[in-house]
Amino acid sequence: MSTIVRVIVSMFICHVLLFGPTVYAGVVNRFEIEKYGDVIWEVPSNKKQIAITFDDGPDPVYTSQILDVLKEEGVHATFFLIGKRVEKYPEIVKRELKEGHEIGNHTYNHPSFHAISRHKVVVETRKTEHLLDPGHHTDYIKLFRPPGGTVTENSLKVLKKEGYKIILWSWHQDPRDWTNPGTDRIARHILTNIKNGDIILLHDSGGNRSQTVAALKIILPKLKQMGYEIVTVDELLKMHPRYNEFHETEMKKEEVPSFIE
Repeated sequence: MSTIVRVIVSMFICHVLLFGPTVYAGVVNRFEIEKYGDVIWEVPSNKKQIAITFDDGPDPVYTSQILDVLKEEGVHATFFLIGKRVEKYPEIVKRELKEGHEIGNHTYNHPSFHAISRHKVVVETRKTEHLLDPGHHTDYIKLFRPPGGTVTENSLKVLKKEGYKIILWSWHQDPRDWTNPGTDRIARHILTNIKNGDIILLHDSGGNRSQTVAALKIILPKLKQMGYEIVTVDELLKMHPRYNEFHETEMKKEEVPSFIE
């Protein structure tokens, strides 16, 4: 074996030992796993409840504006937070919790989950989880949303072992607000497709989110007029037939350092 080949083999072995094998498994099949409740897209029910979620925050401009709208309408939402932004804007997260909103884990650096090592999945999730304080929740469920909604078979195994409940969104409730399609289009997409148990995907960071803020001012009053109650994801999950089982991996407050007083 030549010196170059030995070096390449040694580097590969070191990479595997340090970072674990890279996950290249295909994306999970929704219709095979949805019934087990490991991944949630929506919670169909006869009850007119829906959840609104925001990804990629916190943001010093748009998250604050969104919180103002939610407060004015008396509505609670669920925010999936990026760890490095939590470190940068902790006061906004404090406000989210103080005003009764729910927070979830959206990784630390927002990496693609299409090809990511098991080690990296753990690092990305734990690093952010240690910035969040489950002590502000009662009967806490660890909510997690992977970047881009990508869940592979192997990453699912890792996330389940870490005790996360994976929350995606209703396929018909992604108005792609991050592309800035226009305020009216965002609002129209959500309102014309609304169904009981929907989980709506919006973004409060990652670019100019003024259209999202403006659309929210249209969406919230209209949903109320239509008879919908807007709740957090955890509240919506109470309609799931396996909800009580979701708490089997409940995290105790002392296990996670708190940055929120």
